Amino acid sequence: MAERIDSQTWMMRAIFVMLAFVLIVVDLVPLDLRPTAWAGPDILLLVTLVWVARRPAVLPVFVVAIVFLMADLLFLRPPGLWAALVVVLTEVIRRQHSEFRNMAFLVEWGTIAGGLVTVTLINRIVLTVTAAPRPPLGLSLIELVATILFYPVVVVLAYYLFGIRRAARGEMGSKGQLL
Repeated sequence: MAERIDSQTWMMRAIFVMLAFVLIVVDLVPLDLRPTAWAGPDILLLVTLVWVARRPAVLPVFVVAIVFLMADLLFLRPPGLWAALVVVLTEVIRRQHSEFRNMAFLVEWGTIAGGLVTVTLINRIVLTVTAAPRPPLGLSLIELVATILFYPVVVVLAYYLFGIRRAARGEMGSKGQLL
């Protein structure tokens, strides 16, 4: 049977979509016209992974797919490649949600880092095989390391700003559903 979705869930989805929109716009705004020697973390990806790891029912797969497909189009990446990889990663994390409840934070961080390394490597391989333009390897590695290192910061910010935390074992939603 279909679960009833309460207003808090819809509010959290709306907050995620608005936050994704803001992060995409901030990335698109040219703050400096000179080329940089380093790349910052992928905050949109981190926010998505934190929400899926902590509250998977709040963020359905179609929202993730639409947001990242829109990001692919706006950032002039091959349409759908990064979106598909992120959807696969979020679904793997979603299936491990019950295990995330009980694991230590360092294990969670390591699991997320392994997933990030995997999707980045697959993305790089597919771009190489298809002869699509790709960023320099050094910049990709810097972005990957920065993204992995920035994960705890996003977890803390998500907790204090949006109340995104791990569901306790047996925790019930406002409509009586298990979280």
